[in-house]
Amino acid sequence: MSRTITLSALVLAAALSVTLSAFQAPPAAQAPRVIDLLKLKDNLYVLTSAVPGDQATFSGGNVSVFITDAGVTLVDSKLAGWGQAMMDKLKTVTTKPVTRIINTHTHGDHTGNNDFFGASVEIVAHENTKANMEKMKNFAGDKAQFLPKKTYRDKLTIGSGKDQIDLFYFGPGHTNGDTWVVFPALRILQTGDMVAWKDAPLCDRANGGSCVAFPKTLANVVANIKNIDTVIPGHMAMVKMADVQEYQHYMTDFVAAAQAAMKAGKTVDEAVAGLNMSAKYPAYKSERAKAAVQAIYDELKQ
Repeated sequence: MSRTITLSALVLAAALSVTLSAFQAPPAAQAPRVIDLLKLKDNLYVLTSAVPGDQATFSGGNVSVFITDAGVTLVDSKLAGWGQAMMDKLKTVTTKPVTRIINTHTHGDHTGNNDFFGASVEIVAHENTKANMEKMKNFAGDKAQFLPKKTYRDKLTIGSGKDQIDLFYFGPGHTNGDTWVVFPALRILQTGDMVAWKDAPLCDRANGGSCVAFPKTLANVVANIKNIDTVIPGHMAMVKMADVQEYQHYMTDFVAAAQAAMKAGKTVDEAVAGLNMSAKYPAYKSERAKAAVQAIYDELKQ
């Protein structure tokens, strides 16, 4: 019996050793973080939203790379942890340093690497976006130095001539501080997440977003921004100004349908079931419809 106990103990010890070794083994090396770089003009590129070959790996929103005489301006900075991958791509097209970051809004997939490029970089955003960013843990304590250093209310022009950048605020939607970025010499517009995808929007009410105001804000954009050939959206491939106008029509119909459903006493689920947006907008998905309808109901109740 003593021999049996000893043998059992040895087997248990061996098993425990294997188990501990498994826990103590070094973690597998992380796959390299690679981002696609799309050339739109000789001096403007886009660091795209998804990792090439792996749509499940998300790096953050589209980032434009505007190469000027004074340095590089980035519009947005992706999720935290992607700074080196961004830098590696930048080095393939320019030796100039990043001197400015424009944040289109507060969310971490657009502001996550503000700190990576150093404290000397000028960070620019709408005044409401700065206030929203001040509430984020990512910008607390010593990280507060990476909050926007320059803000604006309605419009701000940076630079001139071929290096000019115009920033506009047209009202709430995704948040209450969404910046529209125009590169006038290049006839290019960047939308942030005001035009993120062909689906219902994310309306971040905690940061002042408004699905109810969304159509009006988009209408202001369509009425006031002209001479645009290419649009850089938040999280999809490049589109045209006609797509922004179509999105304004879509949002007008979407909000009107949700308001009518609420007035008729329908629940959110019933409202979503009765939307039928695909008949008029066949290219649009409905993955985010329920959250948007809920946001509209909550906003109208308030």
